[in-house]
Amino acid sequence: MHTLLLALLFLAPGNLSAQVSSSDSLTLEQVWNIVDSENRQLKLSDLMRSESVTNVEIAKSDRLPSLNVSGNVVHNTKFLIYTRGWFATPDYFAVSKYGYGFGYSLSLNVYEGGKYNRNIQIKREESLRQQNEYDLQRNNMHYSAAIVFYDLYKFLQFRDFLSAEITAEKKQLQTIESFYRNGTVLKSDVLRSHVKLSQLELSLSDLNKQIKVASQRLNILMAHGNGDSVAIVYHDSTMLAEISENGNYMDYVEIALSKSPAYKITLNDVNLANLNIKQVKANILPKVSLFSYYTYTYPQVSYYPYSNDFWSFGQTGLRVTFPLDNLYRNKHLHAKAKTESAQQTERVRIEQDELIVDIKEAYLQYQQASEAVKSAQENIEQNTESVRVIRNSYLSQESLLTDLLDAENTLLESKFALTSAIVNLRLSHVRLLAKTGIL
Repeated sequence: MHTLLLALLFLAPGNLSAQVSSSDSLTLEQVWNIVDSENRQLKLSDLMRSESVTNVEIAKSDRLPSLNVSGNVVHNTKFLIYTRGWFATPDYFAVSKYGYGFGYSLSLNVYEGGKYNRNIQIKREESLRQQNEYDLQRNNMHYSAAIVFYDLYKFLQFRDFLSAEITAEKKQLQTIESFYRNGTVLKSDVLRSHVKLSQLELSLSDLNKQIKVASQRLNILMAHGNGDSVAIVYHDSTMLAEISENGNYMDYVEIALSKSPAYKITLNDVNLANLNIKQVKANILPKVSLFSYYTYTYPQVSYYPYSNDFWSFGQTGLRVTFPLDNLYRNKHLHAKAKTESAQQTERVRIEQDELIVDIKEAYLQYQQASEAVKSAQENIEQNTESVRVIRNSYLSQESLLTDLLDAENTLLESKFALTSAIVNLRLSHVRLLAKTGIL
């Protein structure tokens, strides 16, 4: 599996083909690097990832002791003492009209069923989940960028084909017009050639609009604003390398089960559900804490005998509380937590099944795309020879112009088909990498 993984990484689309690049033209790998650093959705996901890391530190700080200092200034009412009953006239205790106090309180949790440490584990698991969310978002962004990149790649190739065809058609039109002036061909041949040239120019105009739209989409993914054009490398000196045939799709499944962010997220959810069960169980355990407080007060009206003197008082000790109500409340919470854990376990199995199917589909699509490229190459060879033969035949006045125009159109379509097949081959490879989680 490790050999296959290294092969897949080596064959990543940024390195798949030897590309002729310039300083201003971007390869797919360069586009991905820009997307990683500039894409707004990835930036938002990265901020959420940073927040989850901070939440771990916040959970750790919850274990620290709670320390408060306080102070107050009060206005005291008359101090009435009912020594002879509620309805009898009370006695008065002379108390200062104003009072004040200040002091501190300290509390340190010693034991609560492991809730604090387990909460740190939960926040760490949530942080791992957020990292996997970021990786999944990044994978999806890379795939989306690849789709737009290869759309633009395809359109630029089509533009070159059309431009070359228009240039060739103009030269051919000059030849046909010369034949017409010499009375060798009919006026209809000139008109047919003009119509074809007009159709090619109209197709080129439409294609230029599609190039602008694809460039705009790529600019948005790279957060480059409203730029109208972006230069990419689209002239390949070699064909796309094929995925190693040493492994079958189950090898890719094995990689995906250890690398796929989507699958890791379901595992994170299972771990979180299991930790939640333990947290619920801890609800019925006692809570032990250390406490300490000390206050200075004036006047002393809290304990008998009362006094108008300045006084202080404090306590330090161990406090134990036991939530008796949770003995009957916790039963349903525990049942709910177990049900949620079972649900997450089933989701893992569902995700695993879907992953196997998706990788099988992506693997077969790649194989089919590879076969389509070979077939398109053979068609170009055949159609190129057909155009050569028919053109020579037409120039010798042994065939009709319509036969030549049809053969030229068929050759142009076969060039389009080859480019589309190459694009599909590359995108199917990118999709396979995305599904395995190593894009």
